[in-house]
Amino acid sequence: MRQLKAFIKKELLEQLRGGRAVILGILFCLFGIMNPATAKMLPWLLAIMSEQLAESGMHITEIEVDAMTSWTQFFKNMPMLLIVFIVMFSGIMTAEYQKGTLINVITKGLKRWKILISKLLIMSVFWTAGYLITFAITYGYNAYFWDNHIAQNLCFAAFGYYFVGLWLISIVLLASAVLKSASGVTLFAGAAVIISYLSGFLPALREYVPTFLLNANELLMGAADRSRCSAAVGITLFLMVFNGVLSVLLFNKRML
Repeated sequence: MRQLKAFIKKELLEQLRGGRAVILGILFCLFGIMNPATAKMLPWLLAIMSEQLAESGMHITEIEVDAMTSWTQFFKNMPMLLIVFIVMFSGIMTAEYQKGTLINVITKGLKRWKILISKLLIMSVFWTAGYLITFAITYGYNAYFWDNHIAQNLCFAAFGYYFVGLWLISIVLLASAVLKSASGVTLFAGAAVIISYLSGFLPALREYVPTFLLNANELLMGAADRSRCSAAVGITLFLMVFNGVLSVLLFNKRML
């Protein structure tokens, strides 16, 4: 346990010293503020557009803005934030390969699985903390300006995006156990999302793929029941465990 704690501490210090934690903190805060700000600015933007469209004979009716508008923006922006997060952490292992730093710690007796666990914990902690920051900021502003109770199944809808983020972290770990470049890891994670998304078009598989958890709008409007997502949650959890175990097996056979 001492070795694992020491390596986790080393990983955390690297993220802090490298500025990645600060950049992510700013991005998560910025996205949290953008959601209610965009909703607040929407009537003003439509008013500007209506003057231009009126000349073409098109008229925009007045739109009522509420917390649902802000939460819809939240779930639209979250995939973009998740992409940025995955890209920033895609080199968490490949950078070690290029520097050759893992050879020293392994020769000193550190088990390989402990290296993977520490990387997994660091990514999960940063994703959890950042996601909570974005959600809390959006929730706070929405509560101040409007009423969050208009959004149904809000916490479960937010959980879906968070859980998919953890699934992608496990994919990054798996890809990092076999690939040498950060770009390769990013493409591997992107391919996994595309496969899941395309599989969702098949009626027999739609409710069993991880990306089914991203159907937040249906949950917010009460058009979908949370029980429909139970299978996707179970499959996603299984895939996360599978990716973690396979990562350890592949990394143990890797030549450093």
